[in-house]
Amino acid sequence: MGIPVDRVKIPALSLQRTERQERGTRISQISFDPEFILGAHNAVGVCLRVRPDEKVCVITDEVTLEIAAAIVHELEELGATYQAWVLEDLAERPLRELPREILEDLESSQVSIFAVQAQTNELRSRMQMTEVVNRRKIRHAHMVNINRQIMLEGMRADFLKVDRLSQKVVEMVRKASKIRAKTAAGTDLTADLNPNYRWLKTSGIITPEKWGNLPGGEIFTTPGEVNGTFVIDGVVGDYLCAKFGSLVENPLTIHMKGNRLTEAHSENRELEDDFWHYTHTDENSDRVGEFAIGTNIDLKNVIGQILQDEKYPGVHIAFGNPYGAHTGAEWDSSTHIDVVGRKFNIWVDDQQIMRDGKFLLEA
Repeated sequence: MGIPVDRVKIPALSLQRTERQERGTRISQISFDPEFILGAHNAVGVCLRVRPDEKVCVITDEVTLEIAAAIVHELEELGATYQAWVLEDLAERPLRELPREILEDLESSQVSIFAVQAQTNELRSRMQMTEVVNRRKIRHAHMVNINRQIMLEGMRADFLKVDRLSQKVVEMVRKASKIRAKTAAGTDLTADLNPNYRWLKTSGIITPEKWGNLPGGEIFTTPGEVNGTFVIDGVVGDYLCAKFGSLVENPLTIHMKGNRLTEAHSENRELEDDFWHYTHTDENSDRVGEFAIGTNIDLKNVIGQILQDEKYPGVHIAFGNPYGAHTGAEWDSSTHIDVVGRKFNIWVDDQQIMRDGKFLLEA
């Protein structure tokens, strides 16, 4: 799709604090790359389906201002009311708590967009945000660590096609008792499914029932029990993603028994130590809280960014918080870290649905 450059006629603005308004940096006056328009339009018009009569809470940070400006531009084109917040204008980073001003604004919003770069130990503040989102059933787009590459790749996906495939896969797994996943790299694990736990579809089409990451494209549940080996040759999540990036050259191999992490090994000892420390923060940080299948078939490779890579076709799991408000799991954790591999073979019960990273189902 061609994008006319002259559509973006917003002058560049110095970001001196003396020029900032109460509601944060004057995002609507910041220039942005017109290449961002298609991804921003997908976020506002396709994934969130914002209406002109709705109020939107936009949360960003100084690093992500240009992407936020593209999103705000789409909201202004639509005529929707919005409030834009820049985290550094309200509190020191990393955040200990989500600023009160943002929490209060969320209480009166129908839609929210969180386009921010993650920093160490900020998960608590994000959980405070999603508590309000869940309680008020806000249509929320979670865009943690969004960057230029993701805006030009994952955010340009055909989310209606991704949604059709996601629906086919989720209908299959909801009837299944187990899923097996293997890779040539050495992954071999089995997830026994708990029929009391719900499967969620976060295909990029966001509803009041479940907020979603953007770009979208996954289905997930809390597993009953996961056992086996996972060779993580994709990425690990949270702030470790930015620190270690793609793991294709130095994978992290983990072993699970009875739904708990039992071993972690890598030639990169810093990665091994950091991951082990993260997954032993509290009593359930080493427990598999999420079992997921990525369904964004417009993604061609892992890029070292968890926001996009967890949507890459294949299996990923997460240790820690099981999103129990959505899945029905009754336990909890203060942490949540995803791990992603590549080129999976996947069987739902005895039916193979993926071979070497390619779905055997039509969208």
